[in-house]
This record gives sequence, C-alpha cells and structure tokens, in this order.
Amino acid sequence: MVMRTFIHYGLHFLAPGLIAKLYYPRKYKKVWLTLCLTNLVDLDHLLASPIFDPTRMSIGFHPLHSYYAIIFYIILIFFKKTRIIAIGLLFHMATDSFDYFLQYLTTSL
Repeated sequence: MVMRTFIHYGLHFLAPGLIAKLYYPRKYKKVWLTLCLTNLVDLDHLLASPIFDPTRMSIGFHPLHSYYAIIFYIILIFFKKTRIIAIGLLFHMATDSFDYFLQYLTTSL
C-alpha cells in the first residue's frame, strides 16, 4: 500500500516535472506548475461519499473523471492554448487508471 501511494503521488507530482523538462525545457517551471495544478480535478471527489475510497475506480465515477470529460480533455489537446492543461488532465486520468490497475494486481496476488 505504501509503495502504491508513493507511485501514485509520484506520477501526479514528479512525473509532470519530467514531462515539463523534456518537452518544454525553456519554460519547464511554469509547465510543471500548470501540470500539477491540473490535479485540482480531484476536487470532484468531494461530491462522493466517502470522499476517499482507495478501492474505488475514479474513472467513470466522478464527474470530472467521466468518459465525457475525458473526451473533452482529448479535444483540448488540439488547441495550443489548452494543450498543456489537456496533457495534465489526461496524464492524471492515466495515473488514476494505473493506480487502480496496481490495486487489482496487489489484491489478486
């Protein structure tokens, strides 16, 4: 559980730094901050009961993690002004999906 938590939050906060440094080296600090701020999408967890459930799959459950929202985030990729935000949001969704997969692996072993 500790390792899964470390991986999850590492992907939410450290991996965006790597993405920013690799793809936007001139303005990586601003891009990293923007990518990290997209984690605010988790505010939709406040609408759920319980607010935090480590066994719940966020994708398809919370409004800002819905499939409709993800399609919208994909559309945002095509516009230069929203591309970095879209990357952050989609990376967040991928991280949450990966975390659920890790949970499945650890409980089924």
